[in-house]
Amino acid sequence: MNKKLDDYLQEGIYGAKEQHPEERRLFLGTLRERVELALTKGQVIRQTPYEINMALQKNVKMLLNGDVAYSYLSPYIKFANEKNISFTIVQNEKGNSPFGLVLTHDQAVDTTDIYIRDEIFHAEIPTTLQ
Repeated sequence: MNKKLDDYLQEGIYGAKEQHPEERRLFLGTLRERVELALTKGQVIRQTPYEINMALQKNVKMLLNGDVAYSYLSPYIKFANEKNISFTIVQNEKGNSPFGLVLTHDQAVDTTDIYIRDEIFHAEIPTTLQ
């Protein structure tokens, strides 16, 4: 069987091949190169929500982890609505991401440091990702 036909059949049976699936699971469905800011679950559930105005640029989208209780996501959803930012609550059945909120773009922005490196971050994120 020729390669193109085999690929077509495999895609029909199993769906399109996903590029960088581990990275996408980690960052709630997007790629690291597109991320402007990522907050851990612990950072999202802290009593005082983070001020994320500094990370807002045009065409940013907010991804929220569906594993986090809605009551903790609510201040960020309210903020997104006030700033006209689209958001999606991501149910990540295939993986358990440590991130609770990701601000992302449709294209690569290659932001150097996407984390707020506080005590919560260091307690939750393995040193390999820091």
